[in-house]
Amino acid sequence: MSAPRTVLIAGGSGFIGTELAAQLRADGHTVLILVRRPARTATERTWDPEARWIKTAIVDAADAIVNLSGASISRLPWTLPYKREILQSRIQATSTLADAILRAESPPEVFLSGSAVGFYGDRPGELLTESAPVGDGFLAKVADAWERAAAPAAARTRVVTARTGLVVGPGGGALKPLRFLAKAGLAGPLGSGEQIWPWISLYDEAAALRHLLDSSLDGPVNLVGPEPAPAGLVVREFAEQLHRPYWLPAPAWALRAALADAGKDLLLADQNVSAQRLVADGFAFRDATLESALAHAA
Repeated sequence: MSAPRTVLIAGGSGFIGTELAAQLRADGHTVLILVRRPARTATERTWDPEARWIKTAIVDAADAIVNLSGASISRLPWTLPYKREILQSRIQATSTLADAILRAESPPEVFLSGSAVGFYGDRPGELLTESAPVGDGFLAKVADAWERAAAPAAARTRVVTARTGLVVGPGGGALKPLRFLAKAGLAGPLGSGEQIWPWISLYDEAAALRHLLDSSLDGPVNLVGPEPAPAGLVVREFAEQLHRPYWLPAPAWALRAALADAGKDLLLADQNVSAQRLVADGFAFRDATLESALAHAA
């Protein structure tokens, strides 16, 4: 964002939100974080998305709103209650913010709301751009509902839904379960290992969100690295970064049996997702290769 502005972030203490807040502050912007408890600092604002409550004045004071709120999909297993939490936490937060924007006297310039490449489902052999229809599976249904919850705010502001890939960064994100396996010496091919994983580094994820805040793009935008990679290569490279072996295969049937939808949607889905819309808008990746992303994540 070119001029110093006030950015309100839901999910600002999470894996992506923490990095985004740091980058925004480094650029000279004021960052306000929504919290679900009484505010403890001058940069916190209290809300209650489960009750669909937020003070309209909080929204009026923001030049931009970024919504990254939602239960982590990297937490396993996905029990039935946790699947409901994954969905409801996103819908509640997004609807609360969209409704507040509609009520605001001074709506923000942009509402940047999270989404995920899970929107596309398992699509082997396809190049997936933002024009591709919604796919099948649990994560596809979640992402579609998530985006629909943000859509009403378009009546008052520019709405962008960021379809994020597997975020590669230190300590969390997509690598959290892989780090556990690798450190235990259990890394190896997941299913065939040939399914395409659309990854993006944590730094570039936050940098792309910053870019979109100051862009004219609206609607869905894929946030993935320029070179999607086979799952086997991602796991192998990560194991090598940690100086651990890559040898123990996990058959697809075993992953489906053990993890159900999480196995199908997170580990076995084949998604060759294109970042062309983001690149055409002028975004330049710091971590254009998987090697660079993993080196910064080690």
